[in-house]
Amino acid sequence: MTRFLASFWIAFTLSLAPAFSITPDEILDDPVLEQRARDLSANLRCMVCQNQSIDDSDAPLAKDLRVLVRERLVDGDSDDEVIDYLVSRYGEFVLLKPRMAPHTFFLWASAPLALVLGLIAIFVTLRRRKPSERDAIGGTVALSEDEKAKLDALLNKKAGS
Repeated sequence: MTRFLASFWIAFTLSLAPAFSITPDEILDDPVLEQRARDLSANLRCMVCQNQSIDDSDAPLAKDLRVLVRERLVDGDSDDEVIDYLVSRYGEFVLLKPRMAPHTFFLWASAPLALVLGLIAIFVTLRRRKPSERDAIGGTVALSEDEKAKLDALLNKKAGS
């Protein structure tokens, strides 16, 4: 039981590793600037990890970006100026949530467009089915005259033997 608890505690502690990504030497003395830096870096993508913010990443590049954000804030840049600077250096990919702009319109519109096109395709496919195929999906299908004759012949043959 003790080994299980020790293993659990180690696994739990290691799972919290991203929470310790910001090192004490990065933290600014001014709490207002530090909060601005945290808010900005929470929306910036780690270029190494790609699905983590630079706040959550231990990668050396993420640390460099966190330091860069703090340096720009200390120099007096506004939040938008810091973001624009990073986008000019690394491209829109550095943003976890891309901006709504003409060049990103397809990115924002692709998911709803794919959903609508998929629903239209399903609707058209169901409408093009023959009535007998549509009936077979939800219930029974009436036999044709030829099928009835074959069935009667089989039943009569079986009854006669």
